[in-house]
This record gives sequence, structure tokens and C-alpha cells, in this order.
Amino acid sequence: MKKKILYVEDEPSLGKIVFDTLRLQGFEVSWEQDGGRVMDHFESFEPDVCVLDIMLPNMDGYELCRSIKQQRPQLPIIFLTAKVNTEDLVQGFEAGGTDYIRKPFSIEELIVRINNQLQLQQLHGGHHIGDNQPEEITIGKYKFRPQRYELEAPSGIINLSSREGELLQMMASKGSQIIERKELLLTIWGDDSFFNSRNLDVYVKKLRNYFSEDENIEIQTLRGKGYLFLVR
Repeated sequence: MKKKILYVEDEPSLGKIVFDTLRLQGFEVSWEQDGGRVMDHFESFEPDVCVLDIMLPNMDGYELCRSIKQQRPQLPIIFLTAKVNTEDLVQGFEAGGTDYIRKPFSIEELIVRINNQLQLQQLHGGHHIGDNQPEEITIGKYKFRPQRYELEAPSGIINLSSREGELLQMMASKGSQIIERKELLLTIWGDDSFFNSRNLDVYVKKLRNYFSEDENIEIQTLRGKGYLFLVR
């Protein structure tokens, strides 16, 4: 069965080249030029990977990514953009992106990135972290339910993405032991590339924000080594 690519790009000439090339490579491709129209047929198409430009009419790539992640939290999303600032990179990961390619790019690189995301998706689908995870873990004032990717805070329920849940489970399982940065990257993302490293930074920041209601919980960064997940 062909893998499905949702491709969103408003530049006609580039879009046509990428669309035709991906189809020649054996993918089924849905190409949309208007960000505001994507969600109308998103569920019926059921993509395996999304490739999104950031500057789009009616709904930009960041907002579109957030909308997609609300419906399919584990769906890989690759951003294509001419933006080069680190802030843009971080914003893309915060929105839920899993990879990032700067324009101009080669079609060969895009295909490699797509195949990499598909392989990682298959890995996570067949081999989840902690197959025998407990139903509930108490962390200070919080309760973490790893099987449902759910964190219960004093103020209410926080629904975690799959990678947020996996990251929290790995950190919590180490107790007061150091967990190496490279171990997190290889286990959760499958490689320790620069892009995934920045993605990890975003997710650690998110977890710190989630635990802000309990001053006795701290995710401590040990530069050059990794992290300590401390519950005093």
C-alpha cells in the first residue's frame, strides 16, 4: 500500500515539481495550496506524513500544524521554510513539527527525510517505551498515566503528546539518576541530529511548564551530560 503524503505549498512551480517527484517515488500525494482548506479533507485522506510550508494563505504552517496535531498527535510533520532564524525553528517544534528543511532544498533530501519519519513512525508504532508501564505514577502533586498520555495536575488534566509522554516516562523511571541526552534522543527520536536535539529542548521546556504547580519538582539540566528529574 502506498504511503500518503499531505503536501501544503502555495508556490505553484515548486509545488508541481515536488508533487510530481513524490508521486514518481511511489507516494500517494495530496497537494493543497491554501492552508485554510486543508482540514476540510484531512481526515478523509488520512496521511502518513505531512510536509508543510510555513507562509501559507489563510492559515500559516504553525497554526495548521497545531490543528493537525489535535486530531493526530503522533503524525510526523516536516516543515519547509525560507525562514532561517533559530526562533522560527523553535516555534516550528513547539507547534508539533518533527523535522525542518530550509529552502532551497533538494528533492533527494526531502525524500530521505520523509522516509526517515516513516521509519521512526513504524518504530514507535511497534515498539513503545515501557510495554509494561504502570497505569498511574504519582509525581509530587501530580498523577501521570503513561498508557493514556495523561498528566493530572492540581488545576486539571493535561493531555500529553506521545513524545511528551515517552520523555516524561523515561525521566520519571530514572528517579534521581542522570539520564543522558543522547539516550533520550536515540530512544525517542531514533537519532541525535541537531534538529532532534532542538526538538528535545522544546519538549523539556514544555514538561517544566507542566510541572510549574509543584515547586518541589525540578528538571535539572546538566550541561554536556543530560538531565536529572528531581522530586523533593
